[in-house]
Amino acid sequence: MIGFNLLELIPEASHELVKPLISEGCLNIKIVKVRKTKHGDFKKLKDGFNQITLNHIDNKYRFLITLIHELAHYKVYKNIKKRVSPHGVEWKITYKLMMLPFLNNRIFPNEILTRLVIHIKNPPASTDSDTNLVVALNKFDYFNDNKIYLNDLSENCLFEYDQGKVFLVQRKLRKRYICKELSSGREYLFSPVARIKPIEK
Repeated sequence: MIGFNLLELIPEASHELVKPLISEGCLNIKIVKVRKTKHGDFKKLKDGFNQITLNHIDNKYRFLITLIHELAHYKVYKNIKKRVSPHGVEWKITYKLMMLPFLNNRIFPNEILTRLVIHIKNPPASTDSDTNLVVALNKFDYFNDNKIYLNDLSENCLFEYDQGKVFLVQRKLRKRYICKELSSGREYLFSPVARIKPIEK
């Protein structure tokens, strides 16, 4: 059951592949406003139904990837009766197998496709953990905000993020940056591809 015309939010060339995946009677797909903490999620409902919730975004390629990611969770839950890690080997294998038919340049532009092929070899829990894929996907978003990626800044630079909060870039870890919010003194971890507004000192 779908409460929104989901097919309008994915590339047209993917429609015939997606239709059988979303046609199961016990699966509800809900489209919601953008949430900051996640692109989508899957959960079992008390009435026996299962629900996938997806952010309403205009980037059809990112939406499709998120949809397959969450459908893989549903398939693992349905087919594997024992309790498993949410992003463990069962999910990785299922996600990879479900994504393979979509890996062609009729559905994805080549610059996304090359990154996506690498991404699904060992998919992380979040697409946002794959910085190369995020950058490729972002090229198909519309930005009019004069923002840059955090990894374009040097250490000890200031930037604005999340409704005017100001942060100081402290140091880079292996995959993240440690940044200090100036007003509270608290430290936060940031993705290198977080979109931020630099501040001149």
